[in-house]
Formats: sequence, C-alpha cells, structure tokens
Amino acid sequence: MSKFEPTLWPEEPIPKCVEDCRECGLYKHGTRMIWGEGNPEAPIMIILDNPGAREDCDGNLFVCGTRQTLQQAAIEVGLSVNDLYITYILKRRPTRAYEKETVRNICMNHLEDQLQVKKPNIVFCLGNVAVQSFFQNPSVDVKSLRGTIQQVRGFPTLAAYHPLAVRRRPNLWPFFINDWMELAEFYRSKKFLS
Repeated sequence: MSKFEPTLWPEEPIPKCVEDCRECGLYKHGTRMIWGEGNPEAPIMIILDNPGAREDCDGNLFVCGTRQTLQQAAIEVGLSVNDLYITYILKRRPTRAYEKETVRNICMNHLEDQLQVKKPNIVFCLGNVAVQSFFQNPSVDVKSLRGTIQQVRGFPTLAAYHPLAVRRRPNLWPFFINDWMELAEFYRSKKFLS
C-alpha cells in the first residue's frame, strides 16, 4: 500500500424523521447516529457494518483506519468522493454487547429507505456482516461471493473484504484492490452507456 493523505469526507445530515430513532436501542451506547458520508447522490453505494470511531478522546474529528483503507483503495482505482456514498447496516457504533440479529433487522429498515431514495447504480458490500444483512442470508460470505456481480434487492451488488480485515491481514490487499477494480470498471461501463 502506498502512502496517501486520508481526508474527512462530508457526512450526510440525518433525516429529521429518524434523527431521534430509539427503536434498536443503540442510542444507549452513547454514540451519535451517522446516516452516511461522501456524496449522497453518488452512483456507488458502499455498505459497511457500522460507523467507526469519529472523534478521538478529546473530541477532535479524525479518519479511522476503516475509512483510511477505503479511501486508499478508491484513490488507487481512480474513484473519488464524488463517485461514492458510504452508509451502514447500523447507523450508530455499538460500544458493548447487543442483540445482533434483532438490531440489524430493525436497522435494515433505514437502509431500505436509503436504497429507495438514492437508487444507486451498484451496491458494494464490505465484510460479512454487511453481506449477510444485505443479502438476507446468514450463510453467505465474502470469500464465496467476491468477484461476481449479484442482483440483490434489485441492485447489482459486489462483495469484498472489510477494510479492517485488510488492515489486519495485508495479504488480503491484492484481493481487495481487485474487487475495487471490478467496481470501478462496472461503474465506468454504466457511466459511458448512459
């Protein structure tokens, strides 16, 4: 991985109708809701499991490792923040144990709303939690799905390893970049066809 300078991408404001959502119970974890970041009108929607840390212990904003790895891959394949919108299965970062299946099912309603409003050209699921939730199938995994475009919920969908997995296991970086290249190629082919 080459050196690059990570940047804070703009966060999309939380829709007024959900900013006080307490349905899943994650508000008790004390983390703020993150609806999404990047370009809300982007043709590529990236789905992660949940937001990472946004502020350090002094409350200063910083770019976490997940976002650094994601940004580096995007830059390497020639995509920019204007091409990408990042959102999450869970809209708050869990800080302790929670009822995973129940909470994910509740939070998927928000993601469904985002999909209907944004209508991305392609969805890019990163990590098994995002893949299993989005595909509505607890037995699928990234390893078996990566490299193929699936139709899921009416959208062309690619799967790749989670950026944190790639940070912990650098041997996954070539696979990660290959998946990003496939994403970029699909996006460019659709862009020039329209």
